[in-house]
Order: sequence, then structure tokens, then C-alpha cells
Amino acid sequence: MSVIEKAQPMSAGEPAKALWISTVAFTLCFAVWTIFAIIGIRIKQELGLNEAEFGLLVGTPVLTGSLVRIVLGIWTGRYGGRLVYTLTMLAAALATFLLSYAHTYTQMLIAGLGVGLAGGSFAVGVAYVSPFFPAEKQGTALGIFGAGNVGAAVTKFAAPFVLLAWGWQAVAEIWAVGLALMAIVFWFTTTDDPAFRLRRERGVASKSLAQEFAPLQNIQVWRFSLYYFFAFGGFVALSLWLPRYLVGVYGFNLETAGMIAAAYSIPGSIFRAFGGMLSDKKGARSVMYAMFAVSAVATLILSLPAATITPVIFIVVIFVLGFFMSLGKAAVYKHIPAYYPESVGAVGGIVGMMGGLGGFILPIAFGLLKDMTGLWSSCFLLLFAIVAISLIWMHLSVKQLSRQGHSAPVAAT
Repeated sequence: MSVIEKAQPMSAGEPAKALWISTVAFTLCFAVWTIFAIIGIRIKQELGLNEAEFGLLVGTPVLTGSLVRIVLGIWTGRYGGRLVYTLTMLAAALATFLLSYAHTYTQMLIAGLGVGLAGGSFAVGVAYVSPFFPAEKQGTALGIFGAGNVGAAVTKFAAPFVLLAWGWQAVAEIWAVGLALMAIVFWFTTTDDPAFRLRRERGVASKSLAQEFAPLQNIQVWRFSLYYFFAFGGFVALSLWLPRYLVGVYGFNLETAGMIAAAYSIPGSIFRAFGGMLSDKKGARSVMYAMFAVSAVATLILSLPAATITPVIFIVVIFVLGFFMSLGKAAVYKHIPAYYPESVGAVGGIVGMMGGLGGFILPIAFGLLKDMTGLWSSCFLLLFAIVAISLIWMHLSVKQLSRQGHSAPVAAT
């Protein structure tokens, strides 16, 4: 029996309100989280940063936003998503606003640590939204919520105009004010999630840290983390790497390459909702198999010497890859409340953390491989290896469960 069936009845529109307001909030959080992708270029010019310093500046929010997800996920289970989500947005808004007053590189790095909290909001939102819905609808709900990734495209499209008109400091201040206002709206228009409400009504004590982290001893959690490392981390990495790839391989100008990268990001975020619906109807495991199979073929094609693939073929294949990655992102998170309904915060936090780390680590790995091999397509060979390992591991695990007579939750299959 699900949490929502045990708790006091909700009003008819309560789940929908929680979902859509959380999704808008996450969209703004993601827009703030990726703010350095635009303003970092102007900061680099003003401070005369080298490439390594610039990479650290841009990567700091991504890294901290990933690492903090497990902590925020656990706090959500203890104190409720409504409170933790609101405080996370306010803290990130404050750090983003203070960023506009930073003058030194060190000050900007410290502010970037706070900006990264906005990315940690994903773990909070997953743990907050999922209890509002029965198991057979959680894939769709979490897919819609995850589509808030489109906030990155909001920043890519809107921030340059604000920057050119008023400076990068104005971007930080406007984005901060927008996020703070969203936090206030969220607090006054939502209610506590049913899981937290039920624990509070029954006076259930919070889990100890040992109990919170107990599911992380299960190798299955780390298998899910590898899936998300590819599906989300790989998607973010390609979004960042594509402009450099298109300029370096095909000689596109930066504006054209940037527009293609932005066009790659938008449907890859929106189709996550479709992936959630498919996971509910066809089963998350089926979606995962499809994602890995198509991704293996696509990355293998893209691993061929770059000169042998025309720009048109490259763009078509990369968009197919991005589409199936977006489906996979939703399918991974469909598994979590199905297998770990009492530990969505902790498990969702660690899986989200590993996905975020993928977005931080993989671009660095892409650059190192390019320097070592001289091959632009080496990045796709790395992604193919990750896909192959994930697919084989998943298939062997499924077969082992079948031989042992264990069955997966119906919601996952």
C-alpha cells in the first residue's frame, strides 16, 4: 500500500499543484545552477583567467550541486520537502545575489559553492513529489519534474541579452531575485508531502544516519548510479562539449555551434516527461533496455573517425542519442521509489549526485582523451564503453534475479 493511501486524504488538486509548482521551481533552480555558462565568459575576460581557472569556476557549482544532493535528500526525509526546498532556494538565491558583489577569483569561487545549492534541489524535489502519486504514476510525475532541466536553455537564451544590456552582475541579481520570489510562492502555495505528514501525525522518529545510509550498501543503488552517470551526466557533458566539437571538427562558427547545442538541450529536457510516461506504461526496465541499445549503436557510429561522418549525419545521430538519454533519465528515477519507497531521499540523492558528477567529470575526460589521442571522436568511444558496461551489468543482474526467483516491483517492470 502506498504512502498516499495510508495518509489522510488529499484534496483533488493537491498532487497536481505540488508537481507543477515544484517543476517551475526546479526550472528556475536549474537556470541559476548553469548561470556561469554565460556570465563565466565575461568574468574570464575581466579577471584574465586561464583555461584551468575558468574550468574550475564554471565547474564549481556543478560539483557542489552534485555532492550536496545526498545531504539534501536525507534532510528532505527528516524535515519535509516543503521546508527543505524553500530553504535551498533561498540559500542559493542569496549566494547568487552576493556573487554580483564578488571582485576576486576567490570570492567568486566561494559564491559558486552557494550557487551550486540550486542544483542540489533535484534530490529534494524527487523526494517531495513522489509521495503525492501512486506507484503507477510516479514515472510520469518525476519525468515532468525532471523536465525542469530546460532551465539551462532559459539561461543560454535569456542571459546573454541581460548581460549585454546591463552587465553580468545584473544577470546574477535578476536570477537571484527570481529564485527568491519562487521560494516564497512555493512555501505559500504548497503543502507538506504525504510521507512527511504521515510520519508527523504518527510521531515517528527520524531515522538514524546508519538507517538513512543503509540502502547505499546495496550494489543495486550503485548500478542505478552508473545508469544515471551516463543518462544525465553524459547528456550534460555533451551539452557542454558540443560547441567545441562542432567548431573543431566541422569548422562551424561559435554562434551556430552554440545554437545547435542549445537545440540539443531543450528536447532532451522536455522528452524526459515522455520517458516517465513510457516507464509507467511499458515498464522502466524496458525503457532502460531501449535506451542502452540505441545509445550503444549511436555512440559506436559517432566513435568512427570524425572525418568520415558528415555534419548532417552527426547532428541527426547526436539528437537521437540525446532523445534516448532523456528517456533513460526518467526511467532510472522510476526505479527508485519502486525499489526504495522508504528511502527515496537518500537513494535519489546518491543517484543524482553520481549523475551530476558525470556532468563534471566527463567533459574533463573528453578533453584529456582528445589531447592524448588527437581524435575528436574519442569522447564517444568513452561513452560507448560506459553504455556497454551498463547494459551488460543490467542484463546479468536481471538474469540473476530471475534465476534466484526474485521479482522486481511491478512498477519497475
